[in-house]
Amino acid sequence: MTFEALGLNPSIIKALTEAGYTVPTPVQEKAIPAAIAGQDLLVSSQTGSGKTAAFMLPSLHKLAELPQVAEGAGAARTPNQERQASRSRGERPRFTPAQPKMLVLTPTRELALQVTTATDKYGSYMRRVRVVSILGGMPYPKQMQLLSKNPEILVATPGRLIDHMESGKIDFSQLQILVLDEADRMLDMGFIDDIEKIVAATPDTRQTMLFSATLDGVVGNMAKRITNNPATIQIAGSATRHENIMQRVHFVDDLSHKNRLLDHLLRDVTMDQAVVFTATKRDADTIADRLNIGGFAAAALHGDMHQGARNRTLNSLRRGQVRVLVATDVAARGIDVPGITHVFNYDLPKFAEDYVHRIGRTGRAGRKGVAISLVNHAEGMHVKRIERFTKQSIPVDVVEGHEPKKTASASRSPRKPGNWRPGDGRSNNAGGGGARFGSGSREGGGHQREGGFGGNREGGFGGNRDGRSFGGGKPAGAGGGAGGPRREGGGGGGYKGAGARTDGPRRSYGDR
Repeated sequence: MTFEALGLNPSIIKALTEAGYTVPTPVQEKAIPAAIAGQDLLVSSQTGSGKTAAFMLPSLHKLAELPQVAEGAGAARTPNQERQASRSRGERPRFTPAQPKMLVLTPTRELALQVTTATDKYGSYMRRVRVVSILGGMPYPKQMQLLSKNPEILVATPGRLIDHMESGKIDFSQLQILVLDEADRMLDMGFIDDIEKIVAATPDTRQTMLFSATLDGVVGNMAKRITNNPATIQIAGSATRHENIMQRVHFVDDLSHKNRLLDHLLRDVTMDQAVVFTATKRDADTIADRLNIGGFAAAALHGDMHQGARNRTLNSLRRGQVRVLVATDVAARGIDVPGITHVFNYDLPKFAEDYVHRIGRTGRAGRKGVAISLVNHAEGMHVKRIERFTKQSIPVDVVEGHEPKKTASASRSPRKPGNWRPGDGRSNNAGGGGARFGSGSREGGGHQREGGFGGNREGGFGGNRDGRSFGGGKPAGAGGGAGGPRREGGGGGGYKGAGARTDGPRRSYGDR
């Protein structure tokens, strides 16, 4: 199957040939003919499978096939020509709402910019087809200038699009095609109300195409409401199972062990560029700074960065000036850089679905890739959850010289005997020892992180805060023996006056 056999417009075929596209991917092969026929589509396909071209190529084909406005003296003027004529007469033209023919909704700014760049490439030989991205982080005057050109294709994130809709800058009365890209992610981010508001503002005669990693649950329910007799396309196989990506797990003892191992793995001579995923924005900045000090060309990417800074970072990544990108899940959504050969999960994702999207940053369009997860022994259940979701087992690997000294079994408490009852084996002595809450000393219990259990951060469990110790040693000036939380004047642990008294009978609560 070739792109010519799919019946695309010759100008699009010329642009695809110039860009090096030869054979359509499975999702493109199935979605493009159905979309050209005008059907609504529900497409389930994993990241990196060519979804952008699957909905953009047939849309550009339909726009190219629209009858062109006749040129000449008797021809109707376009909105841009009307504005130019008003300026030539010395009049101040009023802002006319943009009337796009196609709208693409994406969950993140980076994915919106990726779709915009791809559309410019696919439509490079088409006349009068303008594509504009409207997203948060861009100045409003700049977006007003873009909307004043009345673009045919609008690519937007839901939040900023709602702002322009409410201010009357966009009119969807002429909309013909609506695309929801990565709809599952948009719902995860809480955009369901915004999406339904946007859909309600579009004509019922529109063609709707929804692309998602899954079509179950909330996504499926929304798809039923916004589509009309859709064709369902589900792509499975190597793209879904990521058979072109070598996945493995490395267990680490603590944070120091994890940092040493990451430094070692990033020095792999087979690595071209890499993405390191972290759980927090603060960790992304910290790790990027540490890697720069270690001699790596690293940069951070997260949601707290201004859009201009995010664009500069991604451009540096595409040009090869940045070899290691340290990013959070949301910020890295939609990154498509062919040079990314390795993905590192410095922190495991909260949801198994995000693991699939993370490792999909490498191995794009059938290339080979490597995905490595640095896992603490206590996170073994998270790995099992990911394996159940992907229906694949992830092998455990060990690097010589960086072997973990602890084991997963050491972090689990021994199984209780069959006749064990709650309370058995506990000591009620005032000075009793035993495991204390927040001590952070349980064998194999995970590396200490700032602000975590057992850390020394101010206000953390197990740390010293304002002279009190939660589960730690006796603070200076406090009365009573060791063990348990201490209150001022308390004896033997517990609340004030709760310990054994030698000066008389114990008072009731009302006498305290």
